[in-house]
Amino acid sequence: MEAFILGCGGMMPLPNRHLTSMLLRRDGDLLMFDCGEATQISLKKLNLRWKKIKAIFISHTHADHVTGLPGILMLSSQVQRSDPLYIIGPPKVKAYIESQLETLDIYINYQISIIEIDPYQRQTVLETPEYVVKSFPLYHRRVCVGYSLEEKPRLGVFDPIQARALRIKEGPLWGMLQRGQSVVNEDGVTIEPRQVMGSERPGRKVSFVTDTSYNESIAHDVINSDLLICEGMFTEDLLESAQEKSHLIAKQSGIIARDANVKKLGLIHFSPRYTDRELKYLLREAQTQFSETFLCRDRMQININYAD
Repeated sequence: MEAFILGCGGMMPLPNRHLTSMLLRRDGDLLMFDCGEATQISLKKLNLRWKKIKAIFISHTHADHVTGLPGILMLSSQVQRSDPLYIIGPPKVKAYIESQLETLDIYINYQISIIEIDPYQRQTVLETPEYVVKSFPLYHRRVCVGYSLEEKPRLGVFDPIQARALRIKEGPLWGMLQRGQSVVNEDGVTIEPRQVMGSERPGRKVSFVTDTSYNESIAHDVINSDLLICEGMFTEDLLESAQEKSHLIAKQSGIIARDANVKKLGLIHFSPRYTDRELKYLLREAQTQFSETFLCRDRMQININYAD
C-alpha cells in the first residue's frame, strides 16, 4: 500500500505547496482523502490515473478541502470512466457537488454516488472484502470528520509440515489453502485453511486527520495506525490562535501520535505563513513528543509495509 501526498498546504495554495489532499493506492483501488485546489496537477505529475479513483472522502466543506472536486469530476468524463465514483463526507457535501455540476454545466457520463454521513458518529463508511474505511468526529468550526483505512486480518503463515501430515498433495492445493479455500486431501477428506495456517496476522492501518482542535478521543480513533497523516498547522507560540480557529499545533499532533502508538506521523496542512525553510520548526516541535515524525511534501510517496 502506498500513500501519495497530492498537496500539503492549508488555507491558500502556494507555488510549491498545493492544498491538502492524500491518495492511497491499495492493489487496484485508489482512494482520495480531501481534494484541494491543484490536486489534478499532482495526479498528472505522479502519473496516477484518476479514472481509477474508487472513492473520495471529504473531511469538511471548507474551500481549501473541496475546490479540486469540480475539475476531477469533469475530467473523469473524458477518460472513459466506467466504474461509479463514491464521494463520502459530512452534510453539505452533496449540496456543494450538485451546485457545482449545475452551475458549471459539467458533462458527466458515469455514475456519481454521494453519501453524506453523520459527522458525530463513529462508523464504517466503505467496506470491501479486504478493508474498511471508518469515519470519526473531529472538532472544527464546521462539522468535520477524520478517516481510517483498516485492512481486515490476514491469514496466518502456511505450515507445509502440517499440510503433508494431513496428506494434502503439494502443488495447486497448497495455493488454494493459502488463499482461504478448503481442499480435499488424498483420502477424500475436506481440509480447511485454519488447519494448516497459523494465527491471523493484523492488516495495515492509515489515518487522515485535518482541521481540528486537540481532543484526546482522536488518539483512540487512530490508535495503532501504521501511518498517521495529521495536520500540524502552527507552532506553539500561536497556540491561542490555533485554538480560536480550531486547528492543531504541531506539538499536539505529536501528542496524538504518541498516545495512539502509531508507527509514523506525517505532518500536513501547513499554514501559508511558514516558508518551506520555516517548516522545520513545526517538525521539531512535533518530534519533542513523537520522534518518528516527518514533514509531508507535495507529491511525496510513502510506502506502508506489513510489520511481518
